[in-house]
Amino acid sequence: MSATVESTDVLASIEATRPVIERISAEVWDLVELSLEEVESAKVHIRELEAAGFAVETGSAGVPTAFVAEKRLGDGPVVGFLSEYDALPGLGNAAVPRQEPRADGKTSGHGCGHNLLGAALTGAAIATASVLDAEGLPGTVRVYGCAAEEAEGAKVYMARDGLFGDVDTCLHWHPWTVPAVMNMRLAAANAIRIAFHGKTAHAGMEPWSGRSALDGLELAGHAINLMREHIEPTARTHYIYDAGGEAPNVVPDYARMLLLVRDIDRAHVVATTEWVQQIADGAALATQTRSEVEVFFGMHDLLPNTPLAERMQRHLERVGAPSWTDEEQAFARECQANMTLPELGLSSDVVPLQPEVAIGGSSDVADVSWNAPTMGVVMPTVPLGVSMHTWAVTACGGTSIGLKGALGAADVLVLTALDVLTDAELRDAARADFERRTAGFEYVSPIPREQTGPRGYRLPASAP
Repeated sequence: MSATVESTDVLASIEATRPVIERISAEVWDLVELSLEEVESAKVHIRELEAAGFAVETGSAGVPTAFVAEKRLGDGPVVGFLSEYDALPGLGNAAVPRQEPRADGKTSGHGCGHNLLGAALTGAAIATASVLDAEGLPGTVRVYGCAAEEAEGAKVYMARDGLFGDVDTCLHWHPWTVPAVMNMRLAAANAIRIAFHGKTAHAGMEPWSGRSALDGLELAGHAINLMREHIEPTARTHYIYDAGGEAPNVVPDYARMLLLVRDIDRAHVVATTEWVQQIADGAALATQTRSEVEVFFGMHDLLPNTPLAERMQRHLERVGAPSWTDEEQAFARECQANMTLPELGLSSDVVPLQPEVAIGGSSDVADVSWNAPTMGVVMPTVPLGVSMHTWAVTACGGTSIGLKGALGAADVLVLTALDVLTDAELRDAARADFERRTAGFEYVSPIPREQTGPRGYRLPASAP
């Protein structure tokens, strides 16, 4: 960090932003708006950013609930913050250590902690800009309002439209069970709609007059499951049937599944997707129906960055894990007991920087990482052993447990962002690492250019 930026100034700016993080987190937790429906949640972030002097453009990259906010403080480096704010269906829960509906009847919930995620990133951006302004340092702080991460993530549309082309570094974080730097690779993915069209008939009187779209879909699903034996261990294919007929005595003329294909990189995902297309064609031929395969969304694999990971680790160790009260630990242990998990409470130990590993989850942060140096951190907002996308994540996200994790993440993000903005050697090293990893690579968006915006399908949520 620049010698002109004193730690006391940074900490004062972070502390001054605490009410912003608290407000955003609480309001977005209450709103629990689903992907592509986060109109009011986006407005909460925009309100705080505009109050801090950021200029905001909405509807970014054709996604109605996305935005880009920027505060330019003279010519200098650019750092981006990737805020999210969408909730998940079916994970509504009161802020209590047991599975219990909300008093207001809302059934959706922030089961991946995006109320906390977005609050910390927007708050960190405001604090970073405040330090630059106070110290008279040049640079641009930009917040990307990344709508719909759980479905058709806005970051992929933003990457396709070149919105990260001038960014020196993008920063992100995610709620988790431990404090750690996200020095990892996530899987690439395609989201696919497979529909079958048949012909109705009376299923009892003359079924031979019909052609069942559901038969075609079931045959395709069976073939996809047989395909699993012959794809590599890194691959994942998982799906739901979301249309399969209206009545058992009517031969269904329409059936549909939503399928996610994941693997270690785009090439593997594309190869499996082509196999899926062949399966659909074959199932249609076998059942005398017509198949329709639409790849309506996709993501790359997440690209790490070693210099950024090492610098972020230094700041994570400086900030440390949150300090938990006895009441918070008791809340955590009760959550664990009600999920039949070991009652270990909340993590208080920072994880050392880990070697790069590949895990099976996916995130649209990945498409940012192939366009600009990118790094993130996780902080504990839920008890040890608790999985994301569960009621306990929603519950903890509405308490001081989640808030403490978000505030700790904001501290790490601000310190890292200020280093990027004031340390030319770090920027050069991060860029060199990025260029090495992407040598010979040309970014091609998984989303067709002619597709102007999200299709509006709601999928099984992607992680981490």
